[in-house]
Amino acid sequence: MSQKLTILFDLDGTLVDTAPDLMRAHNHVMEKFGYSTKGVEEIRNLVGKGASVLIGRSLWESAKKEFSKITDDKTKNEMVKEFINFYAKNIIKESKLIDGVLDFLKWAKKLNIQMGVCTNKQEHLAIDLLKKIKIYDFFNHVTGGNTFDYCKPDPRHLISTIEIIGGEIKNSIMIGDSENDADAAKAAGMPMILLKDGYTDKKVEQIYHNHLVQNFIGMEKIVLKYLND
Repeated sequence: MSQKLTILFDLDGTLVDTAPDLMRAHNHVMEKFGYSTKGVEEIRNLVGKGASVLIGRSLWESAKKEFSKITDDKTKNEMVKEFINFYAKNIIKESKLIDGVLDFLKWAKKLNIQMGVCTNKQEHLAIDLLKKIKIYDFFNHVTGGNTFDYCKPDPRHLISTIEIIGGEIKNSIMIGDSENDADAAKAAGMPMILLKDGYTDKKVEQIYHNHLVQNFIGMEKIVLKYLND
């Protein structure tokens, strides 16, 4: 009997467009600590590596001259804590599913495809978002940026998630929107489906992928190729 297909999904920018709510949390922190705020499109290019990197990259862009003054761990930790606390309370104000996600998840579930979420978002925030946007029950397991001692682009994040689900790397696919997802998938030896216009500042030609899509509409046709292999 052949091993079931396993699909891993990134969360932010892949399953859910979370940029508006991340922007609100980001701007709340920036205002509180005296830095400039940003628009949604700028935030899309910053997210994907977790809260601390989001804060760090934004500070680096908007306050390079003052950056050296706030590199102490205490200040940065305070900013990350404030970001997470605010975001947790406002996690689904404007966030919405990427087009086609719900129909695709229903289709995959009917075919008994194993599915997991592998995100650099903190695990409890990822689970909370998935529950509130009502797709949590589709997944066999969810791992976040703090689940293990490593996270994407480290391939072990994907490999460990697949092991927990009970799948095999050779029968797994990664679906994501950034180089974090792609680099992890490539290092793990997994096919990569890349969503255009992701939460990254990289161009698609700079990111490893086997398939390029706009959203989840028609995703079934791509996945069927792996089911038939």
